[in-house]
Amino acid sequence: MSILDIRVLGDPILREDTTPVEAITDELRTLAADMFETMYVAKGIGLAAPQVGRTERIAVIDVDEEPLVIINPEIVHAEGKAKAEEGCLSIPDIYGDVERYSKIRIRALDLEGQPFEMDADDLLARCFQHEIDHLHGKLFIDYLSVLRKRSALAKWSKEKDKYPRFIRQLSSDPSDDHEHPDEEL
Repeated sequence: MSILDIRVLGDPILREDTTPVEAITDELRTLAADMFETMYVAKGIGLAAPQVGRTERIAVIDVDEEPLVIINPEIVHAEGKAKAEEGCLSIPDIYGDVERYSKIRIRALDLEGQPFEMDADDLLARCFQHEIDHLHGKLFIDYLSVLRKRSALAKWSKEKDKYPRFIRQLSSDPSDDHEHPDEEL
């Protein structure tokens, strides 16, 4: 397994729509394993392919030590609303309160190519929505009010020089990386 570089805000790939996966290959399985390793080193709970410079419609999630791979995911049911703070591995150290559905059902493929549906609420529902947004070129800051988004982007403008060419290189040293004590999506 490999630790991949994470693309940060400003890299055009984060704003692109991904391509649906047509076939489950060994390369895709390796990508998923590398994404998990990258996500764990970055102290995250979710990571989508565009965040590591890939265009496949795949994301990995691990909330409460239950790792999931979702391929070609879609939300098929949503209800309720809840607001909570979100961060993103592609926008380190920037946070904002985002309103999302509180309960959802997703449909996706697993790493064997088998379709499945899964109900989620609370943090898992939020994480699914955050990662599915990434697969369609949307970031959590897009949900912020104009004022809060402007504030987040002003803070980011002071941080972005740490990431030449919009690349966040990770260290396997657990003491490195972002400041926020909580996990990021």
